[in-house]
Amino acid sequence: MRRLLCEVFKSSRKEEMYLYVDKARGLVDVPEGLLEGFGKPISVMTLLLGEDKKLARVDAARIMEAIDEKGFYFQLPPAKEEYLLDLYRTPTETRY
Repeated sequence: MRRLLCEVFKSSRKEEMYLYVDKARGLVDVPEGLLEGFGKPISVMTLLLGEDKKLARVDAARIMEAIDEKGFYFQLPPAKEEYLLDLYRTPTETRY
């Protein structure tokens, strides 16, 4: 089974936005425009990926495929549920 030593960077600009890259190549394959929007990459972990590795939001095989094709995998923050935003915007009622 194939394995990949992967470094994960978080964005300095947006919470829950991550870049996964081959540890050996680092950020050299990440387009400059993407890095400008991403902000300063902050290394958060190094992991050994295998196609059977369980991750919270994406299949490890998908990350490995993207790194093979593009040199990186870009993970956006999860979409916020619209109803949660509506609940947040709606003023709460106080009863006495």
